[in-house]
Amino acid sequence: MTPFQTTGQMPSAERLRTAISTLLAEREAGKSICPSEAARALAGSDEKNWRLLMKPIRQIAVEMAKDGQIRILRKGKSVADPDSFRGVYRLALPDASQPSDP
Repeated sequence: MTPFQTTGQMPSAERLRTAISTLLAEREAGKSICPSEAARALAGSDEKNWRLLMKPIRQIAVEMAKDGQIRILRKGKSVADPDSFRGVYRLALPDASQPSDP
């Protein structure tokens, strides 16, 4: 059982950032994660629990993308505006070898 399940309290913004960063750091260069992976890492595999984290994770991902820490991807390309994208998305580390794609 994860700390989130035990306490019933929403993880802090810092814990959400850490979960995203840790999962991305563990991936091969150029690979991405689904935001639900970060939610599951914090809340466990019970869908009722991890789904509660999806909106907070999206908010943190937008902040991290604006700060240049990660990229938000739709259909394999970086979103032009992190504040206004819709639909299914993935998260990736910035690719230093390529210019950012709008």
